[in-house]
Amino acid sequence: MIEFQYNPPDAPLTIIYQDDAIIVVDKPAGLLSVPGKIEGRKDCLETRLRTAFWDTLLVHRLDCDTSGVMIFARTKLAQGFLGQEFEKRRTKKTYVARVWGQMGPDSGQVDLPIGSDWPNRPRQMVDAVNGRSAITDWKVIARTDTDSRIRLHPLTGRSHQLRVHMLALGHPILGDPIYATGAAQDFPRLMLHAETLSLHHPKTGELVSFFAPCPF
Repeated sequence: MIEFQYNPPDAPLTIIYQDDAIIVVDKPAGLLSVPGKIEGRKDCLETRLRTAFWDTLLVHRLDCDTSGVMIFARTKLAQGFLGQEFEKRRTKKTYVARVWGQMGPDSGQVDLPIGSDWPNRPRQMVDAVNGRSAITDWKVIARTDTDSRIRLHPLTGRSHQLRVHMLALGHPILGDPIYATGAAQDFPRLMLHAETLSLHHPKTGELVSFFAPCPF
């Protein structure tokens, strides 16, 4: 098992949008979405948000090291509706990442099944036998001599999907404490940010989109 040192950032809540059905926030990198099971990991976005809004209800999660848009419900009805939006893949999500090396093509798709690497939890891996379907579209935004900035569109929602898929292409996400190695790991944070989230509003049924600017 990979050792995890938890040092959550002392950052104020950044509310992107709120009404009587939903709260949308910009989660900082390094903060758990929900409380951890191990002592010392109770501090998380869900707990902080519930301190300010007693009716906060969890809908989905982002990896601790990932920043960006997260949506919470404020009623059980809204929570159930939003849960279906994610489960039925009616949500549209985009992420921005910086990855190691220069990606050759300008765009592409990764279609590789992902499963748990049990001896090395929480690591995931490409698993053609027992893995679940995982698909990611990607597009290069910019390149430098050492890395590429890309926009990622996950079409499925597997654990660590973007991180595993980029590693499979030979371009691990910079600053990844689990999947990057050597110089690619030597960054102050995981260079992965949930930039946009689009889904249907639980009260109006209208398609709404939320944006959090990339901090790197």
